[in-house]
Amino acid sequence: MITTASPCPCGLGNSYGDCCGRAHRGDTTAATAELLMRSRYSAFAVGDVDYLLRTWDPTTRPAELDLDPAQRWTRLEVLGTTGGGLLQREGTVEFRAHYLDGGQRFDLHENSRFRRDNGLWVYLDAVV
Repeated sequence: MITTASPCPCGLGNSYGDCCGRAHRGDTTAATAELLMRSRYSAFAVGDVDYLLRTWDPTTRPAELDLDPAQRWTRLEVLGTTGGGLLQREGTVEFRAHYLDGGQRFDLHENSRFRRDNGLWVYLDAVV
């Protein structure tokens, strides 16, 4: 179980409460596409469905989201970014997310697209 004092799942080295937990609580918003992607990964790790839906582009957001409680997200690797900076409107983040499911190890390799919606970064979709 992840607590506010636990290391943040996003891998930046801060406690969850001082890192992605702030975004999940609504105390702050992601300044870059990469920070949004990291906070969304952490939301998967802690099971915060509301945050995931709130930060999903309205044009691609599902009506509901069911997370598999058997999945345990274990590590995030950011492999690269394009755009997605403080003054940009779009960006991509390539990452590898590692997880356990039923005792087996898996990884998800994705290049996600992000855009600003009313000034806030949101997840759009994955580049195929």
